[in-house]
Amino acid sequence: MTKLPILSALVLAAALTACSRTDSPAELTAVLDSPFNATLTWTTTDARAAGRAVEFATEPGGEYTTLQYTPVERTTYRHPDLIPDTNFHYRVRTYSGPTSESREITLPPGELDDATQAEDHGWITPKTVPGTVADVSALRAGGGAPTDLQATVEHANGIRFTWTDHATDEDGYLLEVKAAGATTFTPAAVLDPNTNSAGLITLPDEKTAAYRVRAFFWGGTSNVAHVKTGPDPDGH
Repeated sequence: MTKLPILSALVLAAALTACSRTDSPAELTAVLDSPFNATLTWTTTDARAAGRAVEFATEPGGEYTTLQYTPVERTTYRHPDLIPDTNFHYRVRTYSGPTSESREITLPPGELDDATQAEDHGWITPKTVPGTVADVSALRAGGGAPTDLQATVEHANGIRFTWTDHATDEDGYLLEVKAAGATTFTPAAVLDPNTNSAGLITLPDEKTAAYRVRAFFWGGTSNVAHVKTGPDPDGH
């Protein structure tokens, strides 16, 4: 089941403190290690990055599509099974921002069967729930961490999350998950600014998992790296 950007499943948080250092964009390279497989590598010294988004476009100035949100320590990505005879333009963007506290959830037994899928899933839709928000502050000034994360089990494979939005300058929110046995949180969904309610359909390995929400802002963007794939072997 695809997790990004469509909602799926999503904890303890060490909130990122804003740093006075200037963003240092990643230095990105892309190579074809076969006619239809590209490997990306990058280096960066962004002191406050929480992670990176790996993106591609097929036109030099075209709209970029996110391939994956990667943890900050990762410096490589493989893009396999590419379309023949096509230009691919890659870039890497860092993101930063503080997280809420985590919530560990154990779901009841049960699979996402046809009957469950036929239920009303309006609770999944990301939204802004009206309410009073106190102590709003800027992420870039070291504030704005989301608080009061609440998780409601809607069924054996679905959870609705709500939280209090304190940020004034977020580019969006990430719902992050760490399944039982995993060592790091990974983004499960990307949400618009000002969102404070959203639901997730969990993956099979997330019957027990920890969840958190991150208010994020974009940091430095790498150079654009380009490759062109080989010709179609079938001559099409």
